[in-house]
Amino acid sequence: MSPPTNKSLKLIHNIIAGKALPSSTGNYLPVLSPLTNEPIASVTLSNASDVSSAVESAKTAFASWSSLTIKSRAAILLKFHSLVEIHQQELAELISLENGKNITEALADVAKGNETVEYACSLPQVVQGKNLKVSTNVFCRDERTPLGVVASIVPFNFPFMVPMWTLPIALVMGNCVVLKPSEKVPLTMYRTMELLTQAGVPPGVVNLVQGQKEAVSALVDHPDVRAVTFVGSSPVAKLVKEQCQALHKKCTALGGAKNHLVALSDCDLEETARDIVVSSMGCAGQRCMAASVLILVSSSNGRCCGSETEEEQWQKRLLERVIEKAKDIQRGTGPGQMGPVIDGHSWNKIQSYIQQAQEGGADILLDGRSWQQPQQQQQQQQQQQNGQGNWIGPTIIHHHSKDDAAIKEEIFGPVLSVYKASSWKEAIEIENSNPFGNAACIYTSNGACADWFTERFRAAMLGVNVGIPVPREPFSFGGLYGTLSKYGDMDITGDGAIEFFSNRIKVTTKWILPKEASAGMNNGDVVDKANFAGNM
Repeated sequence: MSPPTNKSLKLIHNIIAGKALPSSTGNYLPVLSPLTNEPIASVTLSNASDVSSAVESAKTAFASWSSLTIKSRAAILLKFHSLVEIHQQELAELISLENGKNITEALADVAKGNETVEYACSLPQVVQGKNLKVSTNVFCRDERTPLGVVASIVPFNFPFMVPMWTLPIALVMGNCVVLKPSEKVPLTMYRTMELLTQAGVPPGVVNLVQGQKEAVSALVDHPDVRAVTFVGSSPVAKLVKEQCQALHKKCTALGGAKNHLVALSDCDLEETARDIVVSSMGCAGQRCMAASVLILVSSSNGRCCGSETEEEQWQKRLLERVIEKAKDIQRGTGPGQMGPVIDGHSWNKIQSYIQQAQEGGADILLDGRSWQQPQQQQQQQQQQQNGQGNWIGPTIIHHHSKDDAAIKEEIFGPVLSVYKASSWKEAIEIENSNPFGNAACIYTSNGACADWFTERFRAAMLGVNVGIPVPREPFSFGGLYGTLSKYGDMDITGDGAIEFFSNRIKVTTKWILPKEASAGMNNGDVVDKANFAGNM
């Protein structure tokens, strides 16, 4: 964390009041591509003083931005939506370079983020308040007003999509935003800021602050930041929520996940196998919606509708197809290929879970450690920049104990744990007992079976034959309160974000007609005993 020595590398600065500014610390961090572990840029590291400058810029811009009509703000975001479509390939290539996604996944990252921009553009038709005559000459209405300056702290795994979960809705609702991207993937948002400016977003309405823990703490603590959204690990999400709570700030903090798939023997074998592999191995397993536990269980719920051998044969066939499809995945960034994990720390963590499972008696059905040669593994563990990248292939583990760490804890990599449950009850107990509560899916061709599981799953985002059950706008995204997956207030997209990024103001009015105008009039209203207006 010092001034960059490689002068050929692009410098990624803060963007405050429309200007690219280095941090006052003078410190930079190399940005390494996970494809090669070679530096591709240097990102400035901000302190509390830099954060204060960004917040002050947003605070200054708020008066004029919030005074625009919601239709005017949405019109600017509509131009941004168009620019994102024009530059989607460029943005996707940046994502692939700094995050490691294959190009198809990177384009989907951009498209899904832009879908939320599109939803934000519809808000003038969505957020109108209600107006109702509630008593004689008394009317109530509600309206939404912006909060002011809000902060959005986002992770590395979706460099475009996750920032768009918050940014466009917050802007159209009239707020000004200070965005802190992950220091591991700052290039995509740096370019996105240029597109926002080109679309007509005024200077200071969106400010970009680069940095690490100090920048996050300063954003949360700043008295002029009215609300904070955070997406990242559960321990940090919990800290951010507690810090905001102590300061009486709105906060939505999404943490990690351990998502379960339950496959019944009446499911479509080929389609289920394909979906399981995509759900668990897509994006190298680095997404909070990734499937990480597959529970195989009889459609007959342990009853002897067929021979035990038939159930075992079905489980064997499904597992074989999952392994075959996962084994066909090649390393790389082309369509259908799988990229590396983000850094050496993640690589080592994933390796340790596989090794621990193997030493504990689990069967390694497909070992992704083969993607690195032993010498490369040793170099990687020593965190040497050997130009090999952080490659680890699809891994499938058959567990004999449901208490294995790989079944219970978040790994955040291309590792699928498989367990054969004796009954539906045991399958539900495994899912319910996990401390996370993000997503779950049931594979079946029977609607009654699907209903039985969706009514009993603990997670908040559920799929039926959909292994990545991401709600799409206008539905909001978020795990279950009271679990390690979600802290704070509201969901982070859709109607949850509308509620989060606005104040709901209630106005009650009473208009009195002159006596001469109301003489002899009978409005037919029943006496309203609940009306306190003018009564004692």
